[in-house]
Amino acid sequence: MSAGLRRVVLASNNAGKLRELEQLLQPLSLEVVTQGALGIEEAAEPYGTFVENALAKARHASRLSGLPALADDSGLCVAALGGAPGVHSSRYAGEPKSDARNNAKLVAALRGVADRRAHYYCVVVLLRHAEDPEPLIAEGRWYGEIVDEPRGSGGFGYDPHFYVPALGRTAAELAPGQKHALSHRGQALRRLIALLEECG
Repeated sequence: MSAGLRRVVLASNNAGKLRELEQLLQPLSLEVVTQGALGIEEAAEPYGTFVENALAKARHASRLSGLPALADDSGLCVAALGGAPGVHSSRYAGEPKSDARNNAKLVAALRGVADRRAHYYCVVVLLRHAEDPEPLIAEGRWYGEIVDEPRGSGGFGYDPHFYVPALGRTAAELAPGQKHALSHRGQALRRLIALLEECG
């Protein structure tokens, strides 16, 4: 599968996510073109699971571009909130999307709650073409806990509130390379690269 894979469309318009994905994909020597650069609008994400939304985004981008497509769907799952915000992570506080409002809603929802366990989840999907019956799918999870006070200026999304006890830091306090080595998205992309290598 990888032999003919030279150029892919990336089914995302999230600037922070784009930076991370482009850095993580460097080992593949792929030309990555964003769907926005091709005038393709974001796909609807109506599903209740990350994998269904990622597949929908990849099919949408591949169908409209005629290229193989890479999509991810990711979010924060908080134990005490039954897995929320989950697939609604980027729009947790409604439209328009706002990291600041999402974080404020999360902290408010956990006020007085002792259980702060949470994990980031990411699923990455690669389609050779829009009707590919055999998509490559890889996932990753990054475990931590939620803190009330934001720390750090790196990353995006919930990173300032996502604390990793083993490091004594939030995700927003990590250097990009360290974050890539540990994060849910880094794990998923490395697994995808391994799948591509298996496929030859």
